Amino acid sequence: MQIESTNGPYRDLDVQTLAIAVFKDEKADDGFLKDLDSITGGVIKSVIDAEELKGKEAETVYLHLVGNSEIKAQRLLLVGVGERGEYTPAQASLMAGTAVRALRGKTAKTIAVVPRLEGSPEEIASMVVEGAVMALFDPDKYRTTDKEEREIEKLIVVLDGADETGLKRGIERGKIIGESVNFTRDLANEPGGYMTPTNMSERARDVATEFGLSVDVLDEARMEQEGMGSLLSVSRGSDEPAKLIIMKYTPPSAVEGNEELLAFVGKGITFDSGGISLKPGENMELMKYDMTGGATVMGAMRAIAQLKPSIPVLGVIPCAENLPSGKATKPGDVVRAMTGKTIEVINTDAEGRLILADALAYAKKLGATRIIDLATLTGAVSIALGDVNTAVLGTDQELVDEIIVAGKEAGEKFWQLPLDKEYSKQIKSDIADIKNVGGRKAGTITAAAFLKEFADGVSWAHLDIAGTAWGDEAKPYRSKGPTGVAVRTLVRIVARAALKCDSA
Repeated sequence: MQIESTNGPYRDLDVQTLAIAVFKDEKADDGFLKDLDSITGGVIKSVIDAEELKGKEAETVYLHLVGNSEIKAQRLLLVGVGERGEYTPAQASLMAGTAVRALRGKTAKTIAVVPRLEGSPEEIASMVVEGAVMALFDPDKYRTTDKEEREIEKLIVVLDGADETGLKRGIERGKIIGESVNFTRDLANEPGGYMTPTNMSERARDVATEFGLSVDVLDEARMEQEGMGSLLSVSRGSDEPAKLIIMKYTPPSAVEGNEELLAFVGKGITFDSGGISLKPGENMELMKYDMTGGATVMGAMRAIAQLKPSIPVLGVIPCAENLPSGKATKPGDVVRAMTGKTIEVINTDAEGRLILADALAYAKKLGATRIIDLATLTGAVSIALGDVNTAVLGTDQELVDEIIVAGKEAGEKFWQLPLDKEYSKQIKSDIADIKNVGGRKAGTITAAAFLKEFADGVSWAHLDIAGTAWGDEAKPYRSKGPTGVAVRTLVRIVARAALKCDSA
C-alpha cells in the first residue's frame, strides 16, 4: 500500500473514497459537518436526521456521492469516533483501521482518511498509518480458497495546514511500527510445526541481517555451559532443541555517560502441550501462540532498528517446545537455574516462567539494568482482566508507570497488579528453594513473584499478555487472531527513554 499525506483540502483529492471522522451526537448544521453537508448536496444532514449515524466508536455509514456533490471522490465513509473530548491519536488509529477494513471490503483501491484531530501532525499521522497498516493483516495465510485478495493501493492522510516534513516523518514511523506489529502477528499465527525454536531463531537472523541488528543464538550445549537447567528442563521432552536468541540494537553514536541498558525478554514457547501435566485437548491448537512474548520482542526490535533511537536496546528470547515424552521433566523434579537457585517443578504446564528465569539471568549477565519481560504466562490473567487490559507487575514503580503511560499513548491498556512480599510465601518449596506454582490463589501474581526471584538487582517489570495477545473475535479495525499487543508500547518506551537521555 502506497501511503502519502497532504495538508490541503480534502474535496479536491483524486481518490475513490473519503473516510471522515464523525463525533458522537455531532450535528450536521454547524462547523465541519455543515461544510461537508453543503458540498455533498445535503447527504450528511439526511443521514444524521435519519439517525443512521450517531457517531459511536467504529460505527460506519457508506455513501455514494452523485449529482451535485462538489467532492472529487466518488464515495464517502463516515466513521464514528465517540466523544469529541475523549478523541486522541490512539482513537484516530482505530478510526483509520476501521476505515481501511470497511473500504477494502467495498473493493476500494484509493482512499483518503480525514481524522479531524488537533495536535502534533507528526504524531497523528504516525498513529493513523499504524492503524491503517495493522488493519490489513488477516490470519488466512494458509488458505487456498476464500482468501482475502483485495488490496488498497493508496492511502492519503489528510491534516489541513500541517508541516509536510513532519507529516512525512510521521508516516514513515507509523508504517515501520504497523508493519512490525503485523510481523509479530504473523509469527504468532504460525503453526507449531512451522515455527519451531530453530525456525524462530532463523527469523531472528533474517531480521538482524535486513535491519542491522547484532544477533547471537545459544544452542543447548552453550546453555548447558551457562548452567541454564531451568530453561533446558522444558525442552527435554521434545525432539526440537531449545534456542536462546539474543538481538541487540546499538545506536550509531553512543551517548557519553550512559551506562543503562534496557532489555526486553519474551517467552518463546513455540508450542505448549503442558508437558507431562498435559492440557485438555479442547483449544490446544491455540497454544501455537504461546511464543507471542518472544514474537513481540522480535517485532519491537525490528521497529527499533529502523527508527534508530539514541540508546542501546537488548532483546532476549528463550525458545522451546513443551511436549510429553519419556525424557520429559516430571512433576516433582528439581532443576537448577543459571543463578544456582533450585526449583521444584510442581506442574510442567507452568513452563514459561522456567525458561524466563534463565533468560532474565542471562540478560543481567549481558549488562541489562532495566528489564521488561513479556509472556502469555497465566490463564488466571484472563479471568482477572479479560481481553481488555494487560497485567503489569514489577519492582520499580517508575518503570511500571512508564509502561502504563506509554501504553495509553499507543492505545494499549495496562493494569497494575500488586506484588507484595506475602505472595512470595506461596512459592516456597519444602525440598528446593522455590516451586514453580503457588496454588490456585492469585495465580498471575505468584507467577510474577517467581520471576522476581531472578530479577533482583535490576529495575524490572513483567507483562502478562495471555489475555490480550489473541482476539477470539474480529473487531471493526482488526481481524480475529493474534493482536500484536505491546509492540507499540515497547517502541514508545524506547523513544521516551531516548528523549530523556538526549535531554539530560
